[in-house]
Amino acid sequence: MTNLQRLLLASAMAIGPVAPAAYAADLVVGFTLDADTLDPANHRKRETETVIRNLYDGLLTRDPNMVVVPEIAESMTQVSPTVYDFKIRAGIKFHDGTMMTAEDVKFSLDRVVVEGAMGNGQTSPRQSLMGPVASVEVVDGDTVRITLKEPWPILPAMLPNQQIVSKAFVERVGSEGLATEENGTGPFRLVEWRKGESIIMERFPEYYGGATDIAPVGPACVDRVIFKIIPESASRVAALLAGDVHIINELPAFSIAQVNANSGTHVMTVNGTRSFFVAMNLEGEYFDDPLVRQAAAHAIDKNLLIDKILGGNAAPINGILSPDAFGASDLPVYGYDPEMAKKLLADAGFPNGIDVVMDTEGAFKDTAEAIASLLTKVGIRTTVAVGESAQLTSKWRLQGKAPKTGDMYFSSWGNGSLDPFDIFTPTHRTNDRGNSAGYSNPAVDALLDAAATELDVAKRAGMYREAELMINADLPYLYLWVPQDIYGVSDRLSGWKPSADSRINLHDACLN
Repeated sequence: MTNLQRLLLASAMAIGPVAPAAYAADLVVGFTLDADTLDPANHRKRETETVIRNLYDGLLTRDPNMVVVPEIAESMTQVSPTVYDFKIRAGIKFHDGTMMTAEDVKFSLDRVVVEGAMGNGQTSPRQSLMGPVASVEVVDGDTVRITLKEPWPILPAMLPNQQIVSKAFVERVGSEGLATEENGTGPFRLVEWRKGESIIMERFPEYYGGATDIAPVGPACVDRVIFKIIPESASRVAALLAGDVHIINELPAFSIAQVNANSGTHVMTVNGTRSFFVAMNLEGEYFDDPLVRQAAAHAIDKNLLIDKILGGNAAPINGILSPDAFGASDLPVYGYDPEMAKKLLADAGFPNGIDVVMDTEGAFKDTAEAIASLLTKVGIRTTVAVGESAQLTSKWRLQGKAPKTGDMYFSSWGNGSLDPFDIFTPTHRTNDRGNSAGYSNPAVDALLDAAATELDVAKRAGMYREAELMINADLPYLYLWVPQDIYGVSDRLSGWKPSADSRINLHDACLN
């Protein structure tokens, strides 16, 4: 066996039994998490969305600089503060060869917006991403009209999150079938999903080309794409260095130098839009006391963690918003002060400290343990427990349905629109979908609700400023940082740029 044959065989074995040997134009992504589903209307994970958006397109999309541009829509017209018209591009085919129509667009958006529209009484978990949408209708045959209940200035920014499905296909396979099958209009079509191992796609040769504002326009460059699921960071890095994968996400900062020094690989970064934080259970035994929450805040040396764990590749935050987000402003800082932390803990009635557990996913175990060690030093003795994504979501994001049972939760929330509506509201509004701390402040709720529909830009920014000052004082979360997204990339890869919304868009990616 020649060296080349051994290399091809090793790569194929690393990917799994995809074929006797990996295709020359197989682009392999070492990815942290498997998709939860292939149904565009039935998930809330950015990793799932990355997979889906290589199979499906939406009315609008974002270019690598986060600018919203038409995709399936040929144009967008704001008819009034509450009415938007989208002219649908002609000649777009689904992967089964049928033509996409405006009726498919209406059907897809209705699945998200309308109560119970997913079948069996189920409502899409993405419904809140469509805000105050009142109706979706087809006018003039090729135009879809979205009518809002009230002005909502960020509708265009939220539409890239919604992908278009085939009405006929969904009516045939149902929502249950759509979870594991696909019939999209994206640059790739599904070959096979080996749950927990890999998702294999192939180029769709009749792809209409995608957004005309994002060059090049046309079919995908590579023959096949394989998302290989590699949760452990060390294993993803090893696969990249060995040449078994061409892109890895969530590259640990401590591996940056190794990847850059390796022959054949390099590092790519982009300013992120994901805020990291630790939720403290305000319904629990200890963190209902603001003194304990303040003690935890003063125990954390953010600058040290950013420097040592993230290699300096992050911006500290003192509220939920990224410094780049609309409405973000300077806030009071809970400085690193371990002696103050110990005093506050004693003042709260715990001079001998407390014992707590911090939940997190496997990809963030090392970071959570570093935070836990700082908390432990001041008497908040913290043990890290690693759990699966679905289990932790069920435990911590109960939306007021039952008391929370944990102590702390190291997690994050993405803000791809860089608008507070899709990060501030879900994480802080009473009983909202991402409110893992169990926080409730009617004054904050009122500000968030009012800001969502305010058309005056200055007034809207002021509302978010006021709300940020309130949550900074209440401190339901330990607000940590917004990191850069860091990728390890093969030198064979060209035509690809990382996106701030963490989407890995492989339409234009080529292998040399």
